[in-house]
Amino acid sequence: MQFIDQARISVRGGRGGDGIVAFRREKYVPAGGPSGGDGGHGAHVVLEADSNLQTLLDFKYKRLFAAIDGRRGGPNRCTGASGQNLIIPVPCGTEVRHLSTGILLGDLTSAGEQLTVAFGGRGGLGNAHYLSNRNRAPEKCTEGRDGEEWPLQLELKLLAEVGIIGLPNAGKSTLISVLSAARPKIADYPFTTLVPNLGVVRRPTGDGTVFADIPGLIAGAAQGAGLGHDFLRHIERTRLLIHVVDGGAEDPLGDLRVVERELEAYGHGLVDRERLLVVNKLELLDEAGRKELSAQLEFASGQKPLLISAAMGQGLDALLNRVWAELGV
Repeated sequence: MQFIDQARISVRGGRGGDGIVAFRREKYVPAGGPSGGDGGHGAHVVLEADSNLQTLLDFKYKRLFAAIDGRRGGPNRCTGASGQNLIIPVPCGTEVRHLSTGILLGDLTSAGEQLTVAFGGRGGLGNAHYLSNRNRAPEKCTEGRDGEEWPLQLELKLLAEVGIIGLPNAGKSTLISVLSAARPKIADYPFTTLVPNLGVVRRPTGDGTVFADIPGLIAGAAQGAGLGHDFLRHIERTRLLIHVVDGGAEDPLGDLRVVERELEAYGHGLVDRERLLVVNKLELLDEAGRKELSAQLEFASGQKPLLISAAMGQGLDALLNRVWAELGV
């Protein structure tokens, strides 16, 4: 399935039905008078969060969503039928903004949560509304009003408590694959991960915690370089970040600084987010190399790094214990 996390759509509320001019002229109704009914109201357009959806792919093929119009009024003061609201399912974690102004209209984070994005027009009034002592036979009615029409920007931000970040080939996908049932594509060339991967890791309490593997950041990602810029938004909601550094890289300390700079440049409070520093690929380092690298990273970051080998399954229990401690599990 193709992963789409941004979409532009147009929504239009239904038009209200027209009121009508009608009179009662039955033989045994001596003063029937005006009896034109009101038009029905146009339907609203409503977005609803659906936990079964993981992408905005559906909006790639359909971009205009128009709700049903209200029906015309009838004789004998009969009101026309109102349109049934148009419910559009979106993934949980979808932000809705006005396309032109960028104003945030709503943030759908919980399953079943709804947001009305275009109101339908009111129905017109029939001539029965204009009966008065001065005008016993009004021939006036009003037309229904048009519904609202807006261009919208939909932006999906994955709902994950833990985000895994780092440069390409740091071993993020391998880590999430051994911690959860996620099966991302893994290879030894840069940008193997082209879209975020989600995995559920079992807590000691028995319930699950969602981990997100974010495609590798590179220098300049916050300004649009590489793939990381497209997916940095997905860690805005995380409570904890796991920063994975490749222990076998030529300059692990430089790699650490690159990612830290990108978090700071992107903003949105990411640089202040709680995070764990993890050195992966422990099997590539001897004992002396591990101690030296650990000391250098601790001096640069201010926290003692965790040493693991995702491929060999080493140090993962200690990592998860730290994660649960940070999350207060």
